[in-house]
Amino acid sequence: MNKLSPSVLPSDGTEAVLIGRMWDPISKGPRVVTVRGDVLVDLTKVFGTVSELLDNDNAAALVRQAADSGLRWKLADVLHNQPAGERGVPYLLAPIDLQVIKACGVTFVESMVERVIEERCGGDINRAAEVRESVNSALEGGLASLRPGSKQAQDAKKVLSAQGMWSQYLEVGLGPDPEVFTKAPVLSAVGYGSGVGIPGFSSWNNPEPELVLVADSSGQVKGATLGNDVNLRDVEGRSALLLGMAKDNNASCAVGPFIRLFHGDFTLDSLRTEEIRLTVEGPEGYTLEGRNSLAHISRPFEELVGATHGRHHQYPDGFALFTGTLFAPTQDRDAEGLGFTHKTGDVVTISSAQLGTLVNHVRKTEEMEPWTFGIRELLRYLATVEKSA
Repeated sequence: MNKLSPSVLPSDGTEAVLIGRMWDPISKGPRVVTVRGDVLVDLTKVFGTVSELLDNDNAAALVRQAADSGLRWKLADVLHNQPAGERGVPYLLAPIDLQVIKACGVTFVESMVERVIEERCGGDINRAAEVRESVNSALEGGLASLRPGSKQAQDAKKVLSAQGMWSQYLEVGLGPDPEVFTKAPVLSAVGYGSGVGIPGFSSWNNPEPELVLVADSSGQVKGATLGNDVNLRDVEGRSALLLGMAKDNNASCAVGPFIRLFHGDFTLDSLRTEEIRLTVEGPEGYTLEGRNSLAHISRPFEELVGATHGRHHQYPDGFALFTGTLFAPTQDRDAEGLGFTHKTGDVVTISSAQLGTLVNHVRKTEEMEPWTFGIRELLRYLATVEKSA
């Protein structure tokens, strides 16, 4: 990938408190960093992990007050580098580390329709246009105004089922409980500039531009970032029980560029109407544009967080929560009626005004570098980092 976003930082970047992670080729490990002006400043001697940092009540203030350790990198130089099989240059990692990576599905009633279509055509892309027409006809005007769990939503589910349109996606899209699943293993997410992988067994797939909430060990949301919940539509369409196969593959989860901590006027409420934009630029000149408008989300953030964390489930190192997407690609790329699917070499850009820009390029999963730096390696590395008082 040789194309970098012109606006990686939020539009008010000088006001934002941003934290991230960067691979340091000198110490051969991940450094916790913050953005100060046009440089990345190391915080690792104070906070060994982002998880540790976020468990402070006043995390944003501590980041702003942290002394300069002397380790600094020019942001522009780091953004230019990409992890292409070697670790001889500094580059951005996903800004989360020990957090469990969770995700919510079917949180937009409007995009629920595409999940129903995937299921009804059994993951066969060639039947998508035909099935989409029949499902939309049965909906008679759409379901966008329905509140999941309400009597109206339950009535709509009954009507669709009676017309032969029953789907398990109707339950999580219209029922009382959201879908929450584990997207990827701890430390497996990739960051800005990295490749995202599409396995060879998939021929119908797409990006999913999403808001990612980042919470501490108590379940309190401390900040947010952008994510790409890479999805294999043909696999999940065959059976929702294949969700793990559809969602969790090497480099199938991209997060970044930085976590923006809640600070000052930037709060959880600031994100309720955020517009997340998507652009896919193909090697053959094809362009796909889409958006994820959080004002249309069917369930409030608090409901999604509450379904993830509580008396029923705790996360001692915190968690990152993908909140779902409104985007569902129906634009044809090749033959008419086949819709969109990725090609090797696609450049995927996900951006929003308050969170910046995440850029990744699509590669074949089987040809990507193996994931080798796990929790054990991180613990070994941190043992070599001298903490300051």
